[in-house]
Amino acid sequence: MSPTTCNPTGGTAVAAQSPTADAPDEAPEELDRKHPVDEKLPPFKMFTSGLQHVAAMYAGVVAPPMIVGPAVGLDAKDTAFLMGASLFTAGIATLLQTIGFWRVGARLPFVNGVSFAGVTPMVAIGRDRGYDGIAVIFGAIIVASVLGFVLTPYFSKLVRFFPPVVTGTVITLIGVSLLPVAFNWSQGGNSTADDYGSMKNIGMAALTFVIVLALRKLLRGFLQQIAILLGLVVGTIIAAPLGMTSMDAMSEAGIVGFPTPFHFGAPQFEIAAIISMCIVMLVCMTESTADMLALGRIVDRPADERVIEGGLRADTLGSAISPLFNGFMCSAFAQNIGLVAMTKVRSRFVVAAGGGILILLGLCPVAASVIALVPLPVLGGAGIVLFGSVAASGIQTLATAALEKGENALIVAAAVGIGLIPIAAPQFYHAFPEDLLVVLDSGISTGCIVAILLNLAFNHLGGKGRAHEETSPEEAGGKVDEPAAVH
Repeated sequence: MSPTTCNPTGGTAVAAQSPTADAPDEAPEELDRKHPVDEKLPPFKMFTSGLQHVAAMYAGVVAPPMIVGPAVGLDAKDTAFLMGASLFTAGIATLLQTIGFWRVGARLPFVNGVSFAGVTPMVAIGRDRGYDGIAVIFGAIIVASVLGFVLTPYFSKLVRFFPPVVTGTVITLIGVSLLPVAFNWSQGGNSTADDYGSMKNIGMAALTFVIVLALRKLLRGFLQQIAILLGLVVGTIIAAPLGMTSMDAMSEAGIVGFPTPFHFGAPQFEIAAIISMCIVMLVCMTESTADMLALGRIVDRPADERVIEGGLRADTLGSAISPLFNGFMCSAFAQNIGLVAMTKVRSRFVVAAGGGILILLGLCPVAASVIALVPLPVLGGAGIVLFGSVAASGIQTLATAALEKGENALIVAAAVGIGLIPIAAPQFYHAFPEDLLVVLDSGISTGCIVAILLNLAFNHLGGKGRAHEETSPEEAGGKVDEPAAVH
């Protein structure tokens, strides 16, 4: 593999590492060969693979507005408007990440959407305040996003504090933290429903789970790559005669709809709300940094400081633009990282196609409702495979972290232990101030913070340097350059 594919910086090689500097006689075709991240697939494959990414993250995008809308006092029509706006703005943010411009965008197959980290504080800010509550939320998001954009160059310099012992821990926690979401979907998604956790729901999730695994085993080539999408289609077809799909959303949706700017009024700015959303922004930036490092390893394009800086710029710029079109704060969607690891489709243009589909769904409510036909138990069965793939990627990364050296094993043990608290004991922090719950209720955030601090204490302070941080790929027994190695 040429140096240009090992050390990318947004698609161009660093001058000092340019192959022309040391190997002027290298074959031109070798120099021109594109990294899989920059490859463009045939249109049909591009569309179907992009649609698979949309299917994987659709529920995650519409869930926050489904929670926030009723909490602030919006009716069903306005809540549906928020959902469409969230799809539209997620598409914009995804295009900023994958295509980018100037120094904006990680230019990796990175999907962005509405962050779950902001749901609790947004509900607290806007509860029962109607349009005013939404306007205050949007004002706080704009200020927090602009500040985040300014801080991005400094935040990205922290990448040296994210060696494999940290990133492997965080990636594992990302997968484990997402699994309860899949379990909830598998039970039906609504804990107050009479059929929540019924044998029918769980059986449908189990059947979809088996279908996805079978398709991955039996199919070859491109069909194997879209096994998740095919599994969702087959599962939905099976669920239809069982009465598990509803056409209500499609029948009530309009053909064309545009998220009118400032539909809920001009943004309002309140200090307490701004501080709360600034905390959320820092959490999102931390999680996105870990996600970019994870994705960089999976696609064999390690995320260096410049890539992370571009990715965080896309996150914060997308979040700043989002309220203009009535959307919320955007950040990385970890479930799609699992999809990249599983399918081995590394092209960022595939994810860009998914971003385009999201924009079209936001502009065409009736099209968005088609994806809404997929029952949550079906989505949950596929989600178990997806989110498990993320955890497996983390374990693969930990395999290169030299756990036998120094206190690395202790770092992993402590960080995973703390990170599992919100998952294993959701009410553990119930007596803590609500503003702290933004961080504490996220096992990804708490685990990441603990891993960083312990790595700093054990491997950086006291003159230890990087001696015990990680094992080189050669010491680990080979290169970590194939996505197949992480799932």
